[in-house]
Amino acid sequence: MSEMILDINDLKVVYKTDLETVKAVNSINLKIGKGKTLGLVGETGAGKTTTALSIMRLLPERTGKILEGSIEFDGKNLLDLLEEDMRKIRGDKIAMVFQDPMSSLNPVMTVGEQIGESILLHNEGLSKEEVDKLVEQKLSMVGILPSRKIEYPHQFSGGMKQRVVIAMALACEPELLIADEPTTALDVTIQAQVLMMIKELRDSHGTSMLMITHDLGIVAKVCDDVAVMYAGEIVESGTVEDIFLGANHHPYTEGLFGSIPNLVSKERRLTPILGLMPDPTNLPEGCVFAPRCKKRMEICTKVHPESTVLGTHELRCHLFNKDIEKEMEVKDGN
Repeated sequence: MSEMILDINDLKVVYKTDLETVKAVNSINLKIGKGKTLGLVGETGAGKTTTALSIMRLLPERTGKILEGSIEFDGKNLLDLLEEDMRKIRGDKIAMVFQDPMSSLNPVMTVGEQIGESILLHNEGLSKEEVDKLVEQKLSMVGILPSRKIEYPHQFSGGMKQRVVIAMALACEPELLIADEPTTALDVTIQAQVLMMIKELRDSHGTSMLMITHDLGIVAKVCDDVAVMYAGEIVESGTVEDIFLGANHHPYTEGLFGSIPNLVSKERRLTPILGLMPDPTNLPEGCVFAPRCKKRMEICTKVHPESTVLGTHELRCHLFNKDIEKEMEVKDGN
């Protein structure tokens, strides 16, 4: 077992307004080993980005609240740190690449100035020449000509903007990189290039990574471990081999695989997961996936499932609970 760089325990996050309380993240556990990549997979609205913002402590100040749990980074609980100390960690020790590069770049500053600002923030003693040299190094590292440092964001294509954002994130060589769907806004060819670049940079720097995505193809290419998230819960987790080659799967994970095109089988139509994710302000009493599950049992609608651990593989489903199986056998016998 590799040493852990990030250890999230029983994290519970809500968005609270005068009208309602959205239960965004519900008692999740996540671990990332040093130099390892964890893929966090799930539909839009599952709570993936909220988890990332909680790690960075960038939740909306008035509405976002962490109710319970701990987020330990290198042995320190980030939730106990003062904002001043947390600011030193952001960008330096933990960096984040956001989904839309345009929301991360200032349109009236050159890309060189923006990368330089990130470097200077955590290295105050550097001269202008030293910062310029580092900016050129970071641009070269992500495949952009150093001479383009004097250009503005609007002069770059979508893929190039995302490369600039990655250069900014890696400017101070962070120990943990959080990539929140970094290729969603890009076309397929550029997606592949950006993913390959992220993978190469991760391997060369020994950076740990949290890759947030809804694309299982990206997970298979980049990740060591996987956590499948649904309605604010981790319903299945394990190594890439557990998720892609294992015999046992949560019905939701099976649904995700069923909705992916397969080059081998000649299906006329894909098999989508019927229904919608439950309202986060009013979650079901039992299993959160029960309303959409084809394997639903009576207990699923009444009792929230516990996690079942099978080696490195963990599943939150009544189907894998031995005690439930025995109860069902007794009922069938009667």
